[in-house]
Amino acid sequence: MKLCRYGEPGKELPGLVDQAGLLRSLTSVIKDVSPSVLAPGRLAELAAISPSSLPLVESNPRLGVPLSGVGKYICIGLNYRDHAEEAGLPFPAEPIIFLKAITALSGPNDPIIMPEGATKLDWEAELAIIVGTRARNVTEDEALCYVAGYCIANDVSERAFQMQSSQWDKGKGCDTFGPLGPWLVTKEDVPRPQDLDIWLDVNGRRMQTGNTRAMIFSVAQIVAYVSRYMTLLPGDIIASGTPPGVGMGMKPKPVYLRLGDVVELGIEGLGEQKQYVVR
Repeated sequence: MKLCRYGEPGKELPGLVDQAGLLRSLTSVIKDVSPSVLAPGRLAELAAISPSSLPLVESNPRLGVPLSGVGKYICIGLNYRDHAEEAGLPFPAEPIIFLKAITALSGPNDPIIMPEGATKLDWEAELAIIVGTRARNVTEDEALCYVAGYCIANDVSERAFQMQSSQWDKGKGCDTFGPLGPWLVTKEDVPRPQDLDIWLDVNGRRMQTGNTRAMIFSVAQIVAYVSRYMTLLPGDIIASGTPPGVGMGMKPKPVYLRLGDVVELGIEGLGEQKQYVVR
């Protein structure tokens, strides 16, 4: 099941994308794709509805962040073996955790705004895990039971800001640095989260090519690990790391985004995103 939110910023309505790729309205069923909707029982009720019984959204509206009420945006750094090798860094012994500001969240095709003073704007295509059930100290074996589904995330970064201190948050949390979506795909439709192709292009040139099987720590390991240190709540997001090909890692010298650049990215079964870089 593919859940989404459509409409102007701050006025998004709940929707569902059917098997034919048509957008259908869920406004008669739920008020929003909120954390309460992500509970297993509530998702099962939505899945039982025949999409053909829902009204079509005739226009081609903007897609927003596919869920509302996000409490935490957690990121995992250096979580792909080939990305660590690209960076010339050893594999981490345990997941590297940092946080991204919730105000960074934006729709999947909204523009990326280059902040004042930015010189090293970078991209990171990532599989985002969406928590569906409150999780605290869960085991790896049971971790996926607490997942509602998955999204595409672009963990946009300003490397100059990021590297100004040992804390990365400043370079990760600027407005529009968190494109998410286009849909929240429920976990039943993503049976193999550890075998998904990921790609990202800049101006039509392929920059990132990867697969989630190259993760150092799996989705289940990540959820279990993070739940030891903070309670995960419905609607929380965990971005699980990026494959090789980020601008900072380009050889012989880094390549960064400039005004007018176009970033396109996708994950197998989860859709695609497209962003323009603007002032």
